[in-house]
Amino acid sequence: MNYIEYNFTITPMGIASEILVAELAEVGFESFVDTDNGLLAYIQEPLWHTAILNDIQILQSDEFQITYTFKTIEQVNWNEEWEKHFEPIIVDGLCTVRATFHPAASTPYEIVIDPKMSFGTGHHETTYMMLQFLLNEELTNKKVLDMGCGTSVLAIMAAKRGATDITAIDVDEWCVENSIENVQRNGCEYIQVQLGDASSLANKKNFDLIIANINRNILLADIPQYAQSLKADGTLLLSGFYEEDIPLIREKAEAHSLQYVENLERNKWVAVKFKKQA
Repeated sequence: MNYIEYNFTITPMGIASEILVAELAEVGFESFVDTDNGLLAYIQEPLWHTAILNDIQILQSDEFQITYTFKTIEQVNWNEEWEKHFEPIIVDGLCTVRATFHPAASTPYEIVIDPKMSFGTGHHETTYMMLQFLLNEELTNKKVLDMGCGTSVLAIMAAKRGATDITAIDVDEWCVENSIENVQRNGCEYIQVQLGDASSLANKKNFDLIIANINRNILLADIPQYAQSLKADGTLLLSGFYEEDIPLIREKAEAHSLQYVENLERNKWVAVKFKKQA
């Protein structure tokens, strides 16, 4: 069967790629490959039509510049495509994120994922910084939430750091399916993967740590729920936004008893740490 290949150029790179993948998956695109300046996206030719991108909201966003071309290609060998484009990453010399077709790593921590749809491979600045934060958190026997989990790479990192009660939630059914595969692949028995959004947290309380790598507007809407779900002195790690967005995020967080601690910065993207005041 033939496929239609879209070649997207994205400026700036980062969370825009993850949002674009999520929206494209909703309309039938089934495989994605990161490139140096954007994304390759594939849909089966029988599922394609000329208006396929009409409802892709991020293409209308003022925050990002996204252009594209498309063409018909013969059936793709996805493993071969990933072997061309996906290289392992090493975070601070301590954690390697690799695919199943890469050799085993020698770092203290190793996360093995099937990156066929490119959610949370660690290459995006935001995921990388969240991994940096997790490497420095004391998580032994902690209760953790990974909100907007994608591949669950962050939940898996929390498990490898000693957390023993972990919930991973995403609004996308494919992400939930892929997360379950990756959790099993990494032998992380303490992770429960669920379909849902922040409204599903109503009865979930007393997390020691909440991780949310999504986007600015969703985070602003969900911070009140995160605050309710954190225990006193619990930690909230947020990413998916730019350095200039910190004041807005910080104002919302501090209005809900979340005290700013520090932030990391990588190519203008940031990850921010908050503590819930007792």
